[in-house]
Amino acid sequence: MTTIDPVTAEVLRHMLISIPDQIDTNIARTAFTPLVYDYKDFAVGLLDARGRLIAQGGGGAPIFVANALTTAVLDGLAVLGAEGMRPGDIIISNHAKTLGQHLNNVAMFMPVFHEDTDGVSVLAGFIAVMMHWIDIGGMRPGSASVEARSIYQEGVQFRALKICSGGKPVPGVLATIEANTRFPRALMGDIDAQIGGCLRGQALLLELIERYGFDAYLQALEHLLSCSDAAARSVVRALPDGHWRASSMLDNDGIALDVPLPVNVAVTIAGEHVTIDFTGTAQQVMAPINSGRDGGAVTAARIAYKMLATPGEPVNEGAFRSLEVIVPDGTIISAVDDAPLGHYSTILPTVVDTVLKAFTDAAPERIGGGHHGSFSSLTFTGIHPDTGDLFQSLDTGHGGWGAFSDCDGPGPYKTMVHGDTFGLSIEACEAFYPVRVHAYELRPDSGGAGQFRGGDGTRRIVEILAPLEILVLMERTECPAWGAMDGNDGKPGACYVDRVDQPRVQLRKGILGVGPGDRVELLCGGGGGWGDPNKRDRDRVRKDVREGRVSAEMAMRVYGWDDTKSHSRDAKVGASRALQSD
Repeated sequence: MTTIDPVTAEVLRHMLISIPDQIDTNIARTAFTPLVYDYKDFAVGLLDARGRLIAQGGGGAPIFVANALTTAVLDGLAVLGAEGMRPGDIIISNHAKTLGQHLNNVAMFMPVFHEDTDGVSVLAGFIAVMMHWIDIGGMRPGSASVEARSIYQEGVQFRALKICSGGKPVPGVLATIEANTRFPRALMGDIDAQIGGCLRGQALLLELIERYGFDAYLQALEHLLSCSDAAARSVVRALPDGHWRASSMLDNDGIALDVPLPVNVAVTIAGEHVTIDFTGTAQQVMAPINSGRDGGAVTAARIAYKMLATPGEPVNEGAFRSLEVIVPDGTIISAVDDAPLGHYSTILPTVVDTVLKAFTDAAPERIGGGHHGSFSSLTFTGIHPDTGDLFQSLDTGHGGWGAFSDCDGPGPYKTMVHGDTFGLSIEACEAFYPVRVHAYELRPDSGGAGQFRGGDGTRRIVEILAPLEILVLMERTECPAWGAMDGNDGKPGACYVDRVDQPRVQLRKGILGVGPGDRVELLCGGGGGWGDPNKRDRDRVRKDVREGRVSAEMAMRVYGWDDTKSHSRDAKVGASRALQSD
């Protein structure tokens, strides 16, 4: 094998990274459901022949970071073997005991074969696309039901099943999928987009190999992984060795409403190596908020570690070579047997947040306050009064993230397992579904006070225009986003339902029937502050008040801001500028 020069290696590295991003764009343009094209509940990746993630698209959700696609492909290799795959095959998997996520997340991957100089097909790698399928059976529309007590009540499972064989669709598999969904047109349209993504990725990868040669391609893979590995190790090496702990509390599992669930984390830094240990976290529960080891503990640890060590680096397997994850079997993030997983992602933002909290003393300049940490999921399901068709709208809330040592908290954003993915647009919601949005605004005083203020939460009010059911999944209503380095906590979120002629109801995790004229108020929490509030710059406080992010009352009480003096000073500045202009 001829060694490629550094310049070519870098060119290939960026070309490899660009392949998932191009597929990502195509899927967003061709998918049928807003959950995919607007909400971006999917992930695209390029893996090598050994199943190692080489590059992942930047447009999908972080909850799939460098783990879900790898797990699916490795299981496919274990079940089928490389010898059981051939050019043109496309394989699907949502097997719960493999992926550890809810069954709606279906990974689709395509082996890519390169024909060598002797005419022999050699496995070059895989193109993989994981996508949230809108419905795959189960007890309720959308498949993820709060009543499920077993994974077998949540839909159909596929394990390393060929949906295309030798370049041709497998009719029986497609017919089975179509027969097991309540939304066949939408789902089959999304599947077409998913298959199209695999085919596009295959073409781009083969074009790269044809242009630069197979040997150069293989060397570029190792170069890319080594760059990310070195970047992570350099950050960890600069941190102090030691052992730190953190804990937090989840509200409940949705069944035992007065029983909070602990999340316990211990982190150890030793040289260039980091260990994240979840021993002591709550045992798995009957409610569908569990996740398997790879879909839960490993996913949460990797998201947190990526934020700590390589936030600006591309996502690949190399970034996690210096990380070890420890978790006993049978916790809410390492569930076993037939535990229900339908709403597995509900608790993961808090798990990620708690891992980062454990690193605060080791890396205070890199770790901020806690974030709102709740999906604040609001789902509408019913029969559309205009079409008579069953519909489902799923969206989650935007809240504040924690402040850092040099800036206010960002947001409002979705959670750390969403990243900066968009919510459904108000225009789309009102056009497609029988609802009307009356308010969507920032929540004043929701961000925790500090030298740097936590990010803002949001307030949304939705009026119901037809009989339907709402599903609400709220977390952290009793465990607000914590402040860091003497910063204050943020304000937690909540969800209230006002039904015509009935008392107001607060929903945390549950389903409720509503009708015309009823309203839902969704309040998303704010982020935690960083640093002593007394050290906040006065001009920043004044700006917060002017923009309505902080009330004058809170500014005076927490920051010692004098409203009268401030307005007097502002008037003097204005008069001075007026005199200068004259």
